[in-house]
Amino acid sequence: MTELLARLADSILLADGAMGTMLHGRGAGFEKCFDELNLSKPEAVADVHREYIAAGAQLILTNTFGANRFMLGQHGLEERAAEINRAGVQLARRAAGSSGALVAGDVGPLGVRIAPFGRVQPEQARQAFAEQIRYLSEAGADLIVVETVSDLYEIREAARAAREACALPLVTSVTFTRDDRTVLGDDPATVARALQEAGADVIGVNCSGGPAQLLDEVA
Repeated sequence: MTELLARLADSILLADGAMGTMLHGRGAGFEKCFDELNLSKPEAVADVHREYIAAGAQLILTNTFGANRFMLGQHGLEERAAEINRAGVQLARRAAGSSGALVAGDVGPLGVRIAPFGRVQPEQARQAFAEQIRYLSEAGADLIVVETVSDLYEIREAARAAREACALPLVTSVTFTRDDRTVLGDDPATVARALQEAGADVIGVNCSGGPAQLLDEVA
């Protein structure tokens, strides 16, 4: 059993909160690529990690939510994907220090639509996810978290990519609309079954319509 699953079996594990919101509060404009700040403003990113740990976080997510080739490409940074992801893990690892906090490689949506509802084929999506996940794993992440995805087609490819790219524990977290469905109409039970079959170790929900809705979805 991995350290993540062992700790979850024994107790609740408290994770950190938003990274982008905190960086924006430190002066980063929304037009910026927050992931690139791992290179240009590393101390700002490290400060956020340290503040969350000081507040009691036992798991921190790397500043790599949008560090896939598609999202980085919007800023002309796709060729720096490896550098940005590896720096994200290194910053989080140093901030965690001897605190015992786990470092999760954070993976967000690709920012493109997946076929049959978009132009990006499932194989292309899986390759993009696998690329990022491999960078995070090789840099020393303790686990992978795929989060805030609202398309079952997309997050299923991400889970499959994670299983192909590394042997780390995999957490998947889906965002639902206010009617408790994904953007394509899948209900929480359908999503949970699909992600379990795809190899996710932990399945959850985030954002959506707030805490009350999230409690209903996991009930």
